[in-house]
Amino acid sequence: MDRSDLSRRSLLGLGSLAALSIPLAGAGPASAAPTFPDPGSSTPLSAIRSYGDMADQLHALARSSRFPVTVRTLSQIGTQESLSEQGRELYVATVGSGATPVWVQGRIHGNEPYGLDSTMTVLRSLATSGAAQWARIREEFTVHVIPVYNPDGSEANIRETILWDRAADAPRLDAQGRQQRIDLNRDWSPTGFVARESLAWYEYWTMVKPAYALDIHHQGLKRDYVTGEEITFSLGISLAPGGPTLPTLEGGAYDVLTRQMQSHVWLETKDYGFIGIDKYDVGYGTVIDIRGGVVSAMMLGLDHAGLNPSGHSNPAVFFETSGNTRDGNIGHKARGKMVRQNVLGLTAWLDGLADGSVFEVDPTIWDDQIPGTPVLRYLTDWGGVIPA
Repeated sequence: MDRSDLSRRSLLGLGSLAALSIPLAGAGPASAAPTFPDPGSSTPLSAIRSYGDMADQLHALARSSRFPVTVRTLSQIGTQESLSEQGRELYVATVGSGATPVWVQGRIHGNEPYGLDSTMTVLRSLATSGAAQWARIREEFTVHVIPVYNPDGSEANIRETILWDRAADAPRLDAQGRQQRIDLNRDWSPTGFVARESLAWYEYWTMVKPAYALDIHHQGLKRDYVTGEEITFSLGISLAPGGPTLPTLEGGAYDVLTRQMQSHVWLETKDYGFIGIDKYDVGYGTVIDIRGGVVSAMMLGLDHAGLNPSGHSNPAVFFETSGNTRDGNIGHKARGKMVRQNVLGLTAWLDGLADGSVFEVDPTIWDDQIPGTPVLRYLTDWGGVIPA
């Protein structure tokens, strides 16, 4: 992103961050236990939307929507790689007439299903609702919605995608005869882009050049380190705020704006009694600084194969909701609230950017008020575990 595109109000937030010391102290435990249903110990795969369901529902929405929705595949758009490893079409829906493009994606990990439901729910509201907030979002933005980034993994109910030998119509195997699998959220890196999906979506990103992006995940079951209360919704920034990477980007502006985005989401969702919110971590004292993730590479302005010669970049954040199908803890009882907390967060994020309220948020709320572990170390994909 060009510096001229950054909000002056976000840049002013740099002064607030200057007073913060590193390592950061956690903001303490969540204030109230969420009234969240027990997800149970079984995974209702038959109740989870499939790739085929998504395609059918996208086309039905495009036909019947009150406001225009365009549904296309990357084959129709014309990216060089346009299909998944196993040859499935990659779908994107766009809605809105605004000059500013925004990127929203779900289900990059196939066993994390409710990014699909959440993005489809928000897409339906954008396509059908005349309410002021949805009208404002449509007027300010053109929203690019990718409900299923990883269709092969989603259909196989696995985290990764399987590298595929299309001539043999079979998985590619390693020297030990095992399937070769790639985590698509570690494949946007200078040495990555092994999977076809990564190449396809990356090229589309270079075409869209979004101003902002958000990615929806699951994290299994989590409890507050102090109180033991259930955490149902974690707010994530994949390049650690105040860490070794993010403060170096765009003169520190992304370090401010990502905190403002997630602090705004917290302010707008924290009083819903069924949501227990904290900052994302990977263990007590440990947060990530992952440069090969999709939203990280967006912030870094990665230029792969000369497709991003201008060095376009954009701030990006992610959500983590409870449960995943791998661990068998995503029972149907909790589905509605798992999806709803994502919808509430995504709606707040979009509307806060559209009406400018995100840029008025004090970025130190991220460090001082949102519950989370103290930051003692960074888990990286470029230097191992390093102290904060």
